[in-house]
Amino acid sequence: MILFDLDGTLVDTAHDLAYALNLQRIRHGLAELPLDVIRPYASHGSKGLLAIGFDLSDENEAFARMRDEYLAIYDQVLTRQPILFDGIAELLAVLEANNIPWGVVTNKPRRFTQPLMQSIGLLTRAACVVSGDDAARPKPYPDTLFMACKQAGVSPQQCWYVGDAERDIQAGKAAGMQTVVALYGYLSEADQPETWGADKAIQGPLDLLTLVNLKLPATC
Repeated sequence: MILFDLDGTLVDTAHDLAYALNLQRIRHGLAELPLDVIRPYASHGSKGLLAIGFDLSDENEAFARMRDEYLAIYDQVLTRQPILFDGIAELLAVLEANNIPWGVVTNKPRRFTQPLMQSIGLLTRAACVVSGDDAARPKPYPDTLFMACKQAGVSPQQCWYVGDAERDIQAGKAAGMQTVVALYGYLSEADQPETWGADKAIQGPLDLLTLVNLKLPATC
C-alpha cells in the first residue's frame, strides 16, 4: 500500500490555506502576504501559518485564540481551490489499475480532511483516510500510520509512506515503513530533507512509479 500525507504531498492546498491566513490578517489590519511567502509553511498547520502570518508561537498567550479564529476562517474556504499536484491523478490511476491500495495519513483535523477529500473526488477511492485527531498522538508518532494499516488490512512492512515534512519521515520510520520525501512539496529553504533519513526522495509524484516497479500506460 502507498500512503500519502495530504497537504503538500497529495493535494496542493496552499492557495486556500494562504487565502484564509490573509483574510485573518486583513481582519487584524495587516496587509496580505504573497503566496510564495506563505507556501513553505503550508505543511506545518496552524502553528506554522500563525508563525509566518502573525509572528506567533504556540507559547504566546494569544495563540489559542488566533488558532481558533484561523481554523474558523479556513473552514469556510478549504474547498475553494484545492489542486492535485501534477502527476497525482495519473499515479493514483496506475496504482488502482494494478490493485495497489493507497490511502492518506495527515495531521489535518478530520473536520477538514473529510470535506477536502470529498471535494476532489478521492474520499471513496482511498483504502483509508486517517486524520491527526483520529489517534491520541499524531505524526511524528506512528499511531495514525498503524491505524491506517489496520483499516486497510495491510501490514506496515508492506507500505510506503510519502510526505514532504520531517515528521512524515519520522512517523514512517517509527512504523517500520519505507519512507519517501516529496521534494515537490512545501519545503522551505531551512529544510534539509537529505538529513531526514528517508529511504528515497522524489522530484515529482510519477517518480514513485519507478520505486514500485510500475509504468505509465501509453495512453497516459
